[in-house]
Amino acid sequence: MSDDTLSMRTISLGAAQRVLDAALARATEMGRLFCICIADPAGEPVLTARMDGAPRLSARIAADKAYTVAGFGGMPTSAWWGAIEGEPSLVHGITKVPRLIVFGGGVGLFSGGELVGSIGVSGGSAEEDAVVASAGAAVLA
Repeated sequence: MSDDTLSMRTISLGAAQRVLDAALARATEMGRLFCICIADPAGEPVLTARMDGAPRLSARIAADKAYTVAGFGGMPTSAWWGAIEGEPSLVHGITKVPRLIVFGGGVGLFSGGELVGSIGVSGGSAEEDAVVASAGAAVLA
């Protein structure tokens, strides 16, 4: 391998399906309707789902949560507010970044300690979204 290139592991479609299935199962247990996006390490969607009746806008928010997590090396979206809340200029500046989400519902997908993708969930409260995302991510843990 050349020093001029990097190799990146990425989630397979089969693994993304298992993550989605686990997230949907948790969502069903909760009795709520969610949109779910599983993305690769670059934040590009691999698999998405909108539960019947889930808010349409939530599909975009779920994709943006997955994108945010991927763009920052697996940092959960729920960690953002705590990282920026004490810095007013950062709050006002960084929240203007397109597709950046600073509330719960996006988590990294790791295999062997390496980020292979991310999951974003939207449709409930930030806490509910995070519960569903974590249930999906647990499949790979």
